[in-house]
Amino acid sequence: MGNTYHQIYIQAVFAVKYRNAVIDKAWKPQLLGVLGNLINETGCKTILVNGVEDHIHCFFGLKPDVAVSDVMKATKAKSSKWVNESGLLRERFEWQRGFGAFSYNQRDVAMIYNYIKNQEAHHSKQSFRKEYLELLREYDVEFDDRYVLDDLI
Repeated sequence: MGNTYHQIYIQAVFAVKYRNAVIDKAWKPQLLGVLGNLINETGCKTILVNGVEDHIHCFFGLKPDVAVSDVMKATKAKSSKWVNESGLLRERFEWQRGFGAFSYNQRDVAMIYNYIKNQEAHHSKQSFRKEYLELLREYDVEFDDRYVLDDLI
């Protein structure tokens, strides 16, 4: 698209189905790399992907002609397939159905980068559910508590 200029930063957050803590430290770096590459395949630019045993944060630059939902649909589906085909788990691996997506401006990039980079330290003090609800409230996202992380309740 000629004469289209953009700078759209997105943090997407999603959990393993039922928030099962199955992302093992032994293969987590490979998974993070796969997720980053899959985001890049959509034409978006991965800045950082990190998480803990039960959920992932993806920070990326969004192309203006790509929907966040399309990026997440492709990334989650193909990464689930990768985990299952790699034989990393005895049971079938799946991500939760939905995701959270939050936008940022250039001034926030370093702060969000550091926040995502330090997920293990952060989650030694706070649960994913509490973190997720705080993000929704902080960004004034309307939600029904009965359906937030619907497969976790």
